Amino acid sequence: MDRTESLPAQTRPPGVAGEDPGSVLLPGHDVPLGRYTTVRRLLPQRARRMVGAWCFVDHFGPDDVARRPGMEVPPHPHTGLQTVTWLLDGEIVHRDSLGNVQPIRPGQLNVMTSGHGIAHSERSPASHPPLMHGVQLWVALPDPARAGAAGFAHHADLPRWRSGDWEHTLLVGELAGEASPAVVHTPLLGVQLAAHGPAPATPRLRPRFEYALLAMSGRARVDGVSLEPGALLYLGTGRDGLELTAEPGSRLMLLGGEPFDEPLVMWWNFVGRSHEEVAAARQDWMAGRDRFGRVTDDAAPPLPAPELPTVRLKARDRRGDLHG
Repeated sequence: MDRTESLPAQTRPPGVAGEDPGSVLLPGHDVPLGRYTTVRRLLPQRARRMVGAWCFVDHFGPDDVARRPGMEVPPHPHTGLQTVTWLLDGEIVHRDSLGNVQPIRPGQLNVMTSGHGIAHSERSPASHPPLMHGVQLWVALPDPARAGAAGFAHHADLPRWRSGDWEHTLLVGELAGEASPAVVHTPLLGVQLAAHGPAPATPRLRPRFEYALLAMSGRARVDGVSLEPGALLYLGTGRDGLELTAEPGSRLMLLGGEPFDEPLVMWWNFVGRSHEEVAAARQDWMAGRDRFGRVTDDAAPPLPAPELPTVRLKARDRRGDLHG
């Protein structure tokens, strides 16, 4: 997805210490995406920039698109990250500069690895379901993967199991003896939890991971905090388990990972380590160089990159502290 806004300076708010502050409710804010879609941006925020290597969380819908085009995001570039796309309702066709043309539907997973550079577009087909609802997540790539080759994988079959009143679908990582086929480059977890009854869910967690819980639909309660749809609760580190309750029909996303300690520059669609690196990616895209290639079977003009800010882009760590 295209990120059309520049991020504000990321600093800790007053009263938040340098160490993980424990549970923090992150309500998010709306950001237009293309002409027809608005996403609710939940990461990064001033109070929390990352959860493990998860560095962007966008939640969109549920939107009625029966008489609208649905998602229409023309060709745009990425560097230094993976995109992870998950739908609850709707259909999107992914096209990229590696030659992939792949529809994604609810229950399926798309993982695109940008490496040094890739371009893609995301569009609803002309005949599409009446609702659009899902999430797109970014994963920051560590060295040396961020400078490596681009790639794309579609996973139609993912580990699913029932535990009590809860159905689990494992997108990324390992949980309860199950392992996702999705390839990632740092220890991560992404799992959808769907409530079918009133009993609590009690997933076992890794104390060295930090976690966050996204309410995609329905209402949930964890740590004494009520979650409305579209809210993200950062849960911190040091947990070996979690007990949460939700109304039947709720669908939640549990995200986790080992804290990511490489400072990042995140600007537009690029994740880098310095102003110069991001500026070079922008220049390569605007000049139409081979680095990003051309998106297969999409004749729309590519999105132009916004102008760089007049001040130098600074690398920041996961807590928002400046580096360099």
